[in-house]
Amino acid sequence: MRTFTLPISGMTCGGCVASATKALQAVPGVQRVQVSLEERAALITADDRASEAALDAALIKVGFKPGPRTAQA
Repeated sequence: MRTFTLPISGMTCGGCVASATKALQAVPGVQRVQVSLEERAALITADDRASEAALDAALIKVGFKPGPRTAQA
């Protein structure tokens, strides 16, 4: 299990947060998602099934641009 922060560009409102959250939760292997409009990022806990490509694709599909991940200590 790993926890990391994924920056998300393009979010402007609570509806965006809901869309991003739903998209990321649908990725196999994702255990927990907390999306912040203020930080323009998602805190994600996932196992190895949740690939970076799958997470990026999920966000792109709903109109957002993912950024580089930051691992949490």
